[in-house]
Amino acid sequence: MAARSRSPFMQAVRGMSVSGWIGFSILILFTLLALLGPLLAPYSPTAQDLDGAFQAPSAAHWLGTDEQGTDLLSMLLHGARIAAIISGSVIAINVVVGVSLGVIAGALGGWVEELIMRVIDVLLAFPGLLLNLAIVAVVKKPGVGHLVFALCINGWVGYARMARGQVLALRNREFVEAARSIGVSRLGIMRRHLLPNITSPIIVQATLGFANVILIESALSFLGFGAQMPYSWGALLDQGQTYLWLSTRYVLAPGIAIAVVVLGFNLLGDGLRDRLDPKRQNS
Repeated sequence: MAARSRSPFMQAVRGMSVSGWIGFSILILFTLLALLGPLLAPYSPTAQDLDGAFQAPSAAHWLGTDEQGTDLLSMLLHGARIAAIISGSVIAINVVVGVSLGVIAGALGGWVEELIMRVIDVLLAFPGLLLNLAIVAVVKKPGVGHLVFALCINGWVGYARMARGQVLALRNREFVEAARSIGVSRLGIMRRHLLPNITSPIIVQATLGFANVILIESALSFLGFGAQMPYSWGALLDQGQTYLWLSTRYVLAPGIAIAVVVLGFNLLGDGLRDRLDPKRQNS
């Protein structure tokens, strides 16, 4: 049986480059803000004070207030949790569904593989963002659940194709043939021998997928088709563009938050890929 690490993620993190560690640090900070941000927020993200509208940054309001007197920092901190919930849910569902179907298609072959791959081809025929937009557009008041469903409709196909390709490269290897010769069932081979050996590319693709989901969710919220929460980062961008004539901070604050988090996930994904890919290690 091929040797495999108990924890490929932690093994990769220990040997990452400086840029990978920067991305990992941003991920930790984003996770802490998502967990503790609402507790650290000085005000409610929906509290309004019309007499205090458009206040400049001060000790009371570090990033100022918007047109309704709502504290901008509080909305950003609550928006971090929304971004984490949506991206985490989407990635978890996409990984489970995509990897499961990809491993099944690669291991079983035949009509099962043909059926799964034709479904993937149909979903890939539609532009991803337009398909997500079409799904949420038919809902009068889309919530987090609707947005997660829309992002999962075609989000799993990349993981399925990756898993199938990895399984096709492994299913005729010696350790798989040995397991098959001693009577291990197909399910056992998939669960014990194939799936653990494709963990590394799954981790890399999932890490990069987080950044993509955050960007798509922000784009949908910016267009008015998000989770209908005024403090999501995309919604804050949409609100801020209206008041660019007054101050750029209404756009810069959520824009920088999105850019930093996406950059962090991309740096971490690149660092993990360089660490886990044997071809890159030997180049």
